[in-house]
Amino acid sequence: RYAAVTKDAAERRSWTFYEAININRMIKKVCWSIIFCSVFVPGYLFAHPHVFIDNTVTIVFDRNGLSGIRAKWVFDEMFSSMIIHDYDRDKDGTFSAAEIEKIRNGAFSNIKKFHYFTHVKIEGKDFIVKYVKDFSASLDNESVVYAFFIPCHVAATPSYKEIKIFIYDDTYYVDIALAEEDPVRFENAVSADYDYRIIDDTENPYYYGQVFPQGISVRFKKK
Repeated sequence: RYAAVTKDAAERRSWTFYEAININRMIKKVCWSIIFCSVFVPGYLFAHPHVFIDNTVTIVFDRNGLSGIRAKWVFDEMFSSMIIHDYDRDKDGTFSAAEIEKIRNGAFSNIKKFHYFTHVKIEGKDFIVKYVKDFSASLDNESVVYAFFIPCHVAATPSYKEIKIFIYDDTYYVDIALAEEDPVRFENAVSADYDYRIIDDTENPYYYGQVFPQGISVRFKKK
């Protein structure tokens, strides 16, 4: 995932995703408010607070081909605790419909201007994510989970088509990594032949050229 850098820089960036989460847990009492406010809440600006997300991508088909992409984001403990504190107002350990709407407006919609951190290429051409559907927020133990659907219609043909999906924040305020277990899933794919692979975008590194975006290449065609 990381580009070639100097030895010192490489050592600094060698921590794994989960090691970084453990560091976040150690400093939770010190800077949880900074983490929350930096990206997801408009009007705040801090340097690299590092919200961490475990990302699962579901490729959704319909009878015509690709229908869209469903994203599931599981947040780190620090960000989750802030969302729970601010939005689970009745402290019942779940989010009501009204609370979910407040989360959407107060701690999700602001990233629309960043295209929801989702970068898509269809047959090598950029597809700009302008809106999403079916946003939800839930709790899985003590982790906040966002889920939403990105409409992206691509007709299946007798020949393979390729779509590449990268979900990342190029400012590196938010670190989004594919989940360790089943990061890529498929839905309603009975009428399509498909394959996929995990890839790095070596042409578009970010964070001073140190990090390669990690993503998914999916090929599909009619059966």
